[in-house]
Amino acid sequence: MILGLIAGGVLRSERTHWAKVKWLAAAGISGLVGGWLIGALGLCPVVKRIWTPSWTIFSGGCCLVLLAGFFAIIDVLGQKTWAFPLVVIGMNSIAAYCMDHLFGRFISSALKTHFGQNSFKVFGDAYEPFFLGAAELLVFWLLLFWMYRRKLFLRI
Repeated sequence: MILGLIAGGVLRSERTHWAKVKWLAAAGISGLVGGWLIGALGLCPVVKRIWTPSWTIFSGGCCLVLLAGFFAIIDVLGQKTWAFPLVVIGMNSIAAYCMDHLFGRFISSALKTHFGQNSFKVFGDAYEPFFLGAAELLVFWLLLFWMYRRKLFLRI
């Protein structure tokens, strides 16, 4: 959360657009390197499941690099049309989060029931979670798109 507040402060600052991109990218790369280095030196393992400090720094760096890239492409260069699928999810991110946690297993089970238990193992067992997750994301996106078209947005 603190990294998000810092990133928001940078985006709202008086810096030029490219200065913001450079700052976010540099901070992101620093986070990636710093988090990895903390784990590599054995100071603190990089473990997502328990959100170790090294994981927080590493994943925060990844987020900052992505934010720098998206900000540069969408806001600085003005390339917005390709990002529409992300807008649909972002406008209802709370709904997306709740749908995943409330209906994720049900959707996954329903997809396997309707398409066959082995249909997502087309490229082998190792890729089943990827293809099943992509299909689940598509179902959620279609629901979110339906909500977007009807201007139904969950807000706090």
